[in-house]
Amino acid sequence: SELIRGFLLSGMPCPSSCPPGLLALMAPGLALMATFSLPSQAGDRRALPVEKTPGVKGRTLILLDVNTKSPVRIISENFLSLQLDPSIIHDGWLDFLSSRRLVTLARGLAPAFLRFAGKRTDFLQFHNVKNPAKSRGGPGPDYYLKNYEDDIVRSDIALDKQKGCKIAQHPDIMLELQREKAAQMHLVLLKEQFSNTYSNLTLTARSLDKLYNFADCSGLHLIFALNALRRNPNNSWNSSNALSLLKYSASKKYNISWELGNEPNNYRTLIGRSVNGSQLGKDYIQLRSLLQLIRTYSRANLYGPNIGRPRKNVIALLEGFMKVAGSTVDAVTWQHYYIDGRVAKVTDFLKTRLLDTLSDQIRKIQKVVNTYTPGKKIWLEGVGATSAGGMNNLSDSYAAGFLWLNTLGLLASQGIDVVVRHSFLDHGHNHLVDQNFNPLPDYWLSLLYKRLIGPKVLAIHVAGLQRKPWPGRVIRDKLRIYAHCTSYHNHNYVRGSITLYIINLHRSRKKIKLAGTLRDKIVHQYLLQPYGKDGLHSKSVQLNGQPLAMVDDGTLPELKPRPLRAGRTLVIPPLTMSFYVVKNVNALACRYR
Repeated sequence: SELIRGFLLSGMPCPSSCPPGLLALMAPGLALMATFSLPSQAGDRRALPVEKTPGVKGRTLILLDVNTKSPVRIISENFLSLQLDPSIIHDGWLDFLSSRRLVTLARGLAPAFLRFAGKRTDFLQFHNVKNPAKSRGGPGPDYYLKNYEDDIVRSDIALDKQKGCKIAQHPDIMLELQREKAAQMHLVLLKEQFSNTYSNLTLTARSLDKLYNFADCSGLHLIFALNALRRNPNNSWNSSNALSLLKYSASKKYNISWELGNEPNNYRTLIGRSVNGSQLGKDYIQLRSLLQLIRTYSRANLYGPNIGRPRKNVIALLEGFMKVAGSTVDAVTWQHYYIDGRVAKVTDFLKTRLLDTLSDQIRKIQKVVNTYTPGKKIWLEGVGATSAGGMNNLSDSYAAGFLWLNTLGLLASQGIDVVVRHSFLDHGHNHLVDQNFNPLPDYWLSLLYKRLIGPKVLAIHVAGLQRKPWPGRVIRDKLRIYAHCTSYHNHNYVRGSITLYIINLHRSRKKIKLAGTLRDKIVHQYLLQPYGKDGLHSKSVQLNGQPLAMVDDGTLPELKPRPLRAGRTLVIPPLTMSFYVVKNVNALACRYR
């Protein structure tokens, strides 16, 4: 076989115990690795030692090859996309989307969709007024707050004078006052979230202008989720407010795609009455008819129904929706949060069982979609490590990256077309950028993914040596490897190159020997590790030993690889994430777009 031939090519004699020890696994993008499972205390913030296991010194644990002839999946160019929650209206951050620093960070992740949706989608009302900021209510009649509101007005006036992309440079004192305001509102937003009772939000024409300006300046395509809880007495959707928003957007020639509602399976707990799948399907057909009446949006994309975790009742809702409106939507959407943010701890992010929970959900969604509309694209929207806003120093730390990178690899390998990350900037701790406009570890992970990973997913072939499992002990897949064609947008690499990305959840380093078509090729390493004394809890990262930070408000740092000599064994440090570009493979699957 190719794998045994790979052993011979690598100069490693195949031991006499090959049959019970040799694993030959082939999966579209996901390799299940033979590993040495060692006890771990992942919550320990101390430096993690490299553990040596008796009897395996010098062994190459993993032999890796990639099928370069044809891709097993092709995903969207916008595969990794972003979300903004309507709560940014409440806490004031929407007024700061014109910040040069935020726009620079968002541009780094383009091309992508920007979904404006969340828990407060169905409490959002549009008012077509160009209101000055000082007419809005704030936390109190404080003198400094009044100055802050006046600053917002002056900033708006300055933006209105700009043509094209409108960028603002906000004074530090203005940002400090905004952070104070946001901290006060954060408590209000959390109270609403935990009680599941939400106050109404008003989106003005000026606010919509700011939102669209941010998306347009950043190279992102805006997806706007309309309020689905405005209901007529017969429980049909009341589209009057949505029509006002559509007409205004059309008058500005805004290029927007649309959704209706957010997690319709939760409507009973929100308003005391439910909307079944059949009715929701009729509502989507009604929205499609509205879009067709407006020339600007007659061919606009429509996505939905954005259901929650596919439990039994949610699957029933999806089935009812697909029967009525499966052909109406351009992609079927659902969302997923791995764990309850109120109880999360760092060890949760290292559990392979947790990483694997998404696979079952994908199968359930695919089964329903393929029953009614075979081949329809499926998106995972609103994905995050934790619910309930996340936890400080956990869902915004290096440790959360294991879930995020595995989510990207798993979804791509199983043919999910787009994944929308909640959130780019938010009041909680699931975001990519914090309230000082500093990128967090998951931002840098996403940036590397965008720069190195193309839409073509490749199958990998893996062989490994494994000691006999301990009695009663399950050896799970703590080393995860995915392969894609290298991004065509990265001009540092010629077409035909391949990028591997690897998650090592072991507390010991692992070795990988490239074989077959990857043998004796020059490799560029991008090793992402936590930076500073906080270890897995760190909110800073280093790339190949160099800390990552913005150069200035308008410039992202250069992501420099570490070249490895041809034929060198890849050594994967413990508890790390890494990317490896195998240069000049001339892979047939990767030569053409």
